[in-house]
Amino acid sequence: MSKGTLTRWLLLMLVLLVVAMVIAANLGAMRLSISALYRAPLSDISWQVWLNIRLPRVLLAVLLGMALAVSGAVMQGLFRNPLADPGLLGISSGASLAVAISIILPLALPPFLALWLPMIAAFIGSLLVTLLIFSFSRLARGNLSRLLLVGIAINALCGAAVGVLSWLSNDAQLRTLSLWGMGSLGQAQWPALAVCGVLIVPALLMVQLLARSLNLLQLGEEDAHYMGVDVKRTQRKLLILSALLVGTAVSVSGIIGFVGLVVPHLMRFVLGSDHRWMLPGSALAGAILLLLADTLARTVVIPAEMPVGLLTSLIGGPWFLWQILQRQRGIEE
Repeated sequence: MSKGTLTRWLLLMLVLLVVAMVIAANLGAMRLSISALYRAPLSDISWQVWLNIRLPRVLLAVLLGMALAVSGAVMQGLFRNPLADPGLLGISSGASLAVAISIILPLALPPFLALWLPMIAAFIGSLLVTLLIFSFSRLARGNLSRLLLVGIAINALCGAAVGVLSWLSNDAQLRTLSLWGMGSLGQAQWPALAVCGVLIVPALLMVQLLARSLNLLQLGEEDAHYMGVDVKRTQRKLLILSALLVGTAVSVSGIIGFVGLVVPHLMRFVLGSDHRWMLPGSALAGAILLLLADTLARTVVIPAEMPVGLLTSLIGGPWFLWQILQRQRGIEE
């Protein structure tokens, strides 16, 4: 596929994202319109709803969709495995467990540091599990079955630990933990959005700068080394950046599964396997997918709200089964 065609695909997705953002910002229990906002004074309640509720939620969905999709693409590239995913491998569960610990056993911190505590905890949890998974990947020589079994074991252990913490929690903490498990963007506010932007945007840019090295790693560590890639250093950078993206997303929204699995697959079909194009494509497509899922979650059962993690699982579960069946059919043939 030519560069011109790839560029047109990215521009098309960018336009779709902008259109989806405008539509999503106007949908909800209180319907808004651009023309009505234009005529209304800034002190009107419609402007307050749009600026303080709708807009931060839309922007947060875009940021987290980009983070989850790009982290999934990085994981699949690092492990050279199309079924690698932060949720399936237990990375999201590790981040969620760390956040649960920070909720049940909070530290007495100043308000500013308290805002960062869930993200710091989630980053540490996701990084530890990422390093563990990467170590098992090297021992298993990329064997998919072993990696999935390790992921299942980590998910089970983290789930059990979260269960123990839930048993120790009070009613308010228990409700917070329950929402973590299902994933929700209902807590979107400007301070949380600002912190997410400070962490996610630089991480996405740094991952993009490593796209060429990630391409070379697909040839194998030895070939990549001979072509000028510092393999260990590049792998370490990508692991830390991926953990940062997943940890930040989980700290704000809880576990939102399968975005990192479905989106890179779709972009690989559309844009090819060159990460210089696939990574920005995954970021745009991930933002569109999560924004649409969140908009549907908060409008389909008005005035109630569905957890967005349930909707993404409904999409990703069948996709994951289909991918396994396709791989099994390829093995048999």
